Amino acid sequence: MALSISAVVLLAIVVVLLVRKSGLKGGHALVCVLLGFYLASSSVAPTISDLTTNVAGMIGDLQF
Repeated sequence: MALSISAVVLLAIVVVLLVRKSGLKGGHALVCVLLGFYLASSSVAPTISDLTTNVAGMIGDLQF
């Protein structure tokens, strides 16, 4: 659960920065948010969740 909350906060910060600095329009950001909601309720959601969990695990296992 902590991972998903962190990912949501990180993605929200990225969207805000894109709106303010890179010229992303508010309408485009809204479309992206709606796409996320529809993807979350689709049959692809478990695959996306597994992918992000695996990527986060690989990043967590990196040693510098």
